[in-house]
Amino acid sequence: MSRQRALRLLLLALAGLATILLVRTARFTSKQVAVEPALPLALDRQALAERLAAALRIETVSHQEQSQISGEAFLAFHRYLGEQYPLVHRRLRREVVNGYSLLYTWEGSEPGRKPIILLSHLDVVPVEPGTEAQWSYPPFAGRIAEGFIWGRGALDDKFGVLGILEAVEALLGSGFQPRTTVYLAFGHDEELGGERGAQEIVNLLQSRAVAAEYVLDEGGALLRGLLPGLAMPVGAIGIAEKGSVSIELSARTEGGHSSAPPPRTAVGLVSSAVHEVERHPLPAELRGATRQLIEHIGPELPLLYRVVCANLWLFGGVLERLLANTPATNATLRTTTAATIIAGGVKENVLPASARAVINFRILPGDSVAGVLEHVRRAVGNPQVSVQALSAGREASAESPTDTAAFGVLRRTIREVYPEALVAPYLTLGATDARRYVALTQNIYRFTPIVGEPSDLARIHGTNERIALEHYEGAVQFFARLIQNSG
Repeated sequence: MSRQRALRLLLLALAGLATILLVRTARFTSKQVAVEPALPLALDRQALAERLAAALRIETVSHQEQSQISGEAFLAFHRYLGEQYPLVHRRLRREVVNGYSLLYTWEGSEPGRKPIILLSHLDVVPVEPGTEAQWSYPPFAGRIAEGFIWGRGALDDKFGVLGILEAVEALLGSGFQPRTTVYLAFGHDEELGGERGAQEIVNLLQSRAVAAEYVLDEGGALLRGLLPGLAMPVGAIGIAEKGSVSIELSARTEGGHSSAPPPRTAVGLVSSAVHEVERHPLPAELRGATRQLIEHIGPELPLLYRVVCANLWLFGGVLERLLANTPATNATLRTTTAATIIAGGVKENVLPASARAVINFRILPGDSVAGVLEHVRRAVGNPQVSVQALSAGREASAESPTDTAAFGVLRRTIREVYPEALVAPYLTLGATDARRYVALTQNIYRFTPIVGEPSDLARIHGTNERIALEHYEGAVQFFARLIQNSG
């Protein structure tokens, strides 16, 4: 073949490829629904803030050590809610479940319709000792300042408890009566796994043969800067959540004096094992909820990014590498590896007889606890290092469908309350109470109606937790509109 002919064939091939890319991009049209903005309820923003701030002063902390948990604090929180939301407590049936969790039932006018279940949780995580001085305002002072409500629980998740109750109180005051029964389910131990709270609520509802239309819990949010080239916030609806398992690496050697050490001490063996595991992460893959996120957001991106998203068959690897460069988006692509504990030795001149490390893995849907354990054993590849899971772990959840009326209601409501936002499925990285409701419905969604940058998520469980007054008011509007749209 002549050089000229080869060049012509190459140009024809490139032209053909360009045509395929452009045609696929032209067909890559918006998945966003067109709606009119909802008429907002008349709310007193300052009064909303003051009620939430007061709630943050009640220290409903879930300590890891059960004896440190104050049951009286939870009962005080119950009393506070009863005082602040009189219509809710007169018109809805309130049940205390397993001592401290709360279940409210708002009976619908049409008993044959499937109910909806709105979740939140009463407990908060402790403040890390020694970090109190780093807070702009004391973590349990419940201060309103600089346009924010500050305190532990402002984002996770007392704003959800009070936001839902504020919405129901306002709807009751307006004379609204839902056709669909609405359950408000507030567990008291979400931060400890939800076994005593959410699971007991689920058991109670199962005993009553409740089958729900959908469940909504915390999870995704209205995130800005989620992807390069995207200026609009994304209402990210979690349709699945990652699993988790912690794996211990340990080694034992002879102790003795450090003046005559063996080639590898127990500390050295474990350190090398951790290094090998970190050096061999589980593979990244653009699938499931994350792939759906790209398919929903891609049509709204500038042309170059739109071409990439419309042609993942060709550019999927490029996009994976781009997303893997940022920890938050990398975590949506793979089962993550986080070495969190390493210990061994008691004195600088004594050889340790043993050493251990713990690595926490957050498991991508499609991966498994058993698969992660096998991967770690292969990566370590050293019979001198023992590899074992610290517990049975928690498998990743199933993915909830996005072609249901329930997902459509959520999508519509987000667009009505936040007209500037896009809506897309999302993979929730942390654990929520929602996973325990799988026995009641396949439609389990996770969305937190707050607006922020991905960096704001560091405030959850961290220092200077806060929520803007305007964003909290928006959350109340969202919950109210969702109840209206759900019947």
